[in-house]
Amino acid sequence: MFSVSTAQLRSCVAVAVFGSVSFAVPVVEQDAAQVQRHTLVLTWSDEFNGPNGSAPDPKKWHVLQGGSGNGNDELQYYTPRSINVHQQDGNLVITARKERYKGRDGVRQYTSARLESLGLFAQKYGRMEARMKLPGGQGIWPAFWMMGDDVKKVGWPECGEIDIMEQVGFEPAMVHGTLHAPGYSGQYAWGSQYTLPGQRSVSDDFHVFAAEWEPGEIRFYVDDVLFATRRQSEVPANGKWPFDHPFFLLLNVAVGGGWPGAPDPTTNFPATMLVDYVRVYRFVDTVERGGDAQPGSGGSQHR
Repeated sequence: MFSVSTAQLRSCVAVAVFGSVSFAVPVVEQDAAQVQRHTLVLTWSDEFNGPNGSAPDPKKWHVLQGGSGNGNDELQYYTPRSINVHQQDGNLVITARKERYKGRDGVRQYTSARLESLGLFAQKYGRMEARMKLPGGQGIWPAFWMMGDDVKKVGWPECGEIDIMEQVGFEPAMVHGTLHAPGYSGQYAWGSQYTLPGQRSVSDDFHVFAAEWEPGEIRFYVDDVLFATRRQSEVPANGKWPFDHPFFLLLNVAVGGGWPGAPDPTTNFPATMLVDYVRVYRFVDTVERGGDAQPGSGGSQHR
């Protein structure tokens, strides 16, 4: 546990401690009323330090299979094969490939991988972040996102969806942070965009993508630059705010779909996404204000 004083707001780095490991978390400059929101304790993480070539940790992730299009007319078939997903040199590696693949629900011309923590880990409120190097190219659609852990009971978009980062290949310098819920979902979702300084390509280097989620408010960051804030008080007309219960994590690289469009001759395959880490924190001050995150709870973990 740590705290940040008002005098430390400028060029400040906070440290979150989990077990015997400490992590530095840059703090975005804000006014004094917001300082306590950055008092963080790490509750869950995956550093992807497994043996080279190994599968993702099955205690933390489910690796999905299927080629249904996921409601977006996507073109890939998700597989658990090591050529689509594995750990290597301290990174999770998700690789989209151009190949004919016959699965249990059809034949596809592309393969990739999708991971989720549903049933293994979910948390209500906190900071969720990942350090990632994204693939690029027309028709490539990487994402780091969350959905409500009641999705199988109430369905989508009633469960809520927080897209911490989505990137589509025809916008090489831009990423999106988006909320989906009843009243604002799909093509009518409530989103914002962030363009890297100098129009640099997002796929050129690693970046940290994060969301900070509190009662009634969700903030989106790239490399600790705040680029969007969404508040319950500003929900679009006739919309709902289902962001008041635990959400689970997802990572994937999709190929094609209604938004990014199909790959074309300029798209380079294989297209690889590297994930250095995924970390989830809780806000100590949320607990002190009577929030649902409790000390030592590790979020809401389902076993």
